[in-house]
This record gives sequence, structure tokens and C-alpha cells, in this order.
Amino acid sequence: MSSVEIGFAVGAFTLVMLAFRVHIGMAMLLGGSIGYTLVSGWEPLMNYFKHLAYGRFSVYDLSVVPLFLLMGNVAAKGGLSRRLFEATNAFLGHYPGGVAMSAIGACAGFGAICGSSLATAATMGQVALPELRRCNYSPSLATGALAAGGTLGILIPPSVVLVIYAILAEQNVAALFMAALIPGLIAMFGYMLVVTLYARFVPGSGPASAPLPWRLRLQAVGRVWPILAVFITVIGGIYGGIFTPTEAAAVGTFATTALAVASREMRWREFMAAVLGAAEATAMIFLILLGADVLNAFLALSQMPVAIADWVLASGYPPMVVLFAMILAYLVLGCVMDSLSMILLTIPVFLPIIMGLDYWGLGYSDKAIWFGILALMVVEIGLITPPVGMNVFIINSLAKDVPMKETFRGVLPFLASDLLRIVLIAFFPGVALWLVHVLGG
Repeated sequence: MSSVEIGFAVGAFTLVMLAFRVHIGMAMLLGGSIGYTLVSGWEPLMNYFKHLAYGRFSVYDLSVVPLFLLMGNVAAKGGLSRRLFEATNAFLGHYPGGVAMSAIGACAGFGAICGSSLATAATMGQVALPELRRCNYSPSLATGALAAGGTLGILIPPSVVLVIYAILAEQNVAALFMAALIPGLIAMFGYMLVVTLYARFVPGSGPASAPLPWRLRLQAVGRVWPILAVFITVIGGIYGGIFTPTEAAAVGTFATTALAVASREMRWREFMAAVLGAAEATAMIFLILLGADVLNAFLALSQMPVAIADWVLASGYPPMVVLFAMILAYLVLGCVMDSLSMILLTIPVFLPIIMGLDYWGLGYSDKAIWFGILALMVVEIGLITPPVGMNVFIINSLAKDVPMKETFRGVLPFLASDLLRIVLIAFFPGVALWLVHVLGG
């Protein structure tokens, strides 16, 4: 077998392991090791392993991952998520579908200090679901809105997945955070519009609650302004060039911890649970990164990505056809894989193809950033699509009396909003790149 044929065979073997529910990190590590040995031999593989772990985990940019995860865990354990929901609900709850819109707005706010969709869905589900039940929202709308709102956790910066993509694509993390902000806000408002239309066309699905007096609304804002200050400090510091993303994550983690302690909602036990949760999530992500490095090193030796890129470029297919074929592949993979795994598995193959095609006359860096945002939005859809839909499973575990099919039915209108947003960004890259050009020069 040629090295390219070995590349395809090992790639298929890795996918088979994933189908049998082997952990993604171990599947990529095993597949990459076998392929590396077949192409170069056992001794070169052992030599590569000598410096692999240190070479990967000593990368400064990766230190942002545990810090952002800790910031999100502290915010969840310290009751800050409840304040966000109460503030948005104070202003939106008295509209039809308003409580569900409040939950989506709170998900966006929590995502701004978390960076994880699963954590956002789990935390906001615990906070908002009781209120949605109290207001007699239909089970499909309540659970569907929370599952979809949770996806904002990786779209609203800071985003752990974007940090990983930046390292893979050798792009600036701050520029990717800038590019994600406007699509993230469009996603939030798109979801709110879906809730409004749902409540209007399905009578009784999202009843309005009683409006609160302005005094109580202002009190709710007063309780949430420190969280907004943290977000502005972290993101504003990154965008303004005051902090590197890692420095901003450290400042944000310290400020979030101080707020949680000052609110007296987080004791030592909750703090240690937040630290342990961040450590476990970091270990899982780093294992996946290690496996991806081995697999990517083998793929580079096999020349399979180059062969695929050359074949696509020589085929004469229009660039947009190639792009939407990749989007379709992401949608299929999203049915069986999580977002980070999809990025790590596909970017080494997809990105060289994208960089070799002309899209709207974009330069190298703009094209890489634009594709990163598109890929992020598509893998985000995988969090709410059957049969896996991790966000759906998380919300359904909190609402045990709601059948799974009801929750999946509830997310369908939100999937339509996602697809429209993907088409918008695909045909109008400036929506994502405008802020990068304004703030980044």
C-alpha cells in the first residue's frame, strides 16, 4: 500500500473506533500510532513520542483553556448565572415567550464568561427550567429553547473551541474572538425571534408572565452589573490590546471568583468542586489534543490531506460547492461527535482545501478566520441534532418528565435559524470580518 492508501485506511479505522464509542482521544492516538508505524516504522514513532507531550502542552496559548473553564465553573457554582437570568427575565418575561427569550439572553451572557456550551446548557437549565415550568410553557418550547441557547456558550467569545482552532490554524486568538462576536449576537437575536414566532403561532405555548415594577427591574440590573463589568474587562481588554487572551482569562477568573465569594453563594466546597470540574474538563481536552497531534503527524507523513486537496482543486468544482459539501459533512459528523472532536479531526484535512480556493477575494488570514467562524457555527448545530445532541441530553436529564422526541421537536425551529445564519456568513464574510478589520486594523 502507498502512504496515501494507508492514510485513507487508518482514517476509516479511526471512524470505526468512534462508531464503537471508543473515546475520541484514544481513537485518534491509536489510529495515528498505527499509521505512523506503518509509514515510518516503530523507532521514529518512539522518537516522536519523546517530545510530543511537552511540545504540545508547553504552548503558552493553551493555558487559556483551564482558566476559561475555571471562570465558567466558578460563575456556575457562585450563583452568577441566576442573576443573569433574573435580570433578563425582569425586562422580557412579560412578553409572550418572554421567559424563554430571557433564558436565551442569559445563556449568551453566561457564555461570555464560560466558553463551554455543555456547561452553559447545564447551568442555565437548572436556573431557568423551574421558572418555565411555573409559567406553564410547553415542554417542547421550554427544553428546545434551553438546548439551543446552550450552544451560544461556544459561539459568544471567549470560546474554548475557538482557542483550539486558532492553534491548529495558526491564527490570532483575539482576531477569532472579534470575528465571533457579531455572528454570536445574530444567533442570540435569531433564537429570540424563533421563540416570538413560536409563541405567536402556537397559542398557549409561551404565556406571558406578570410585568415587574421598575423598582424591581432596576434592582435586578444592579445585581448583574458586576458580571457585565467582568465581561467588558475580559473582552474589551483582549480587543483593545491591553491583555493577551491568557492574561484576560486570568483577570476574569480572579474577578469572577471575587464576585462569587462576595455574594456569599460560594463556599469552600463549591470552590473546590469548580476547580475539580475545570481540571477534569482540561484533562479530557488535553487528551484529545494529544491524540489529534499523533493522528495529524501521521496524516502529514502519509500526504493524504495534500492528495485530497490536490484532487479537489483539480476537480474544477466551484468553491461554494466545496464549502457546502464540507458543511454537510460537519452536519453528518455532528450527529455522532462533539464539537471539539469534529474540529480536531477535520481541520487538518479541510483547511488546506479552503486555503487553496478563492472565496470572495479574501486574503489568507481573513479566509482562515472566516472559515473558522463558519466551522464553529456548524459544529455548534451538532450539539442539538439527533441522535447525539449533547445539549438535548443535558436538558432532558434535567426535565426527566419530557420525552426526548419533544425536546428534539422543540429544537427544529432553532435549527432553521442556524441554517439561515450559516448561509448569511457563507455569502457575506464581512459580517464576521468587519469587527476584525475595525479593531485589528
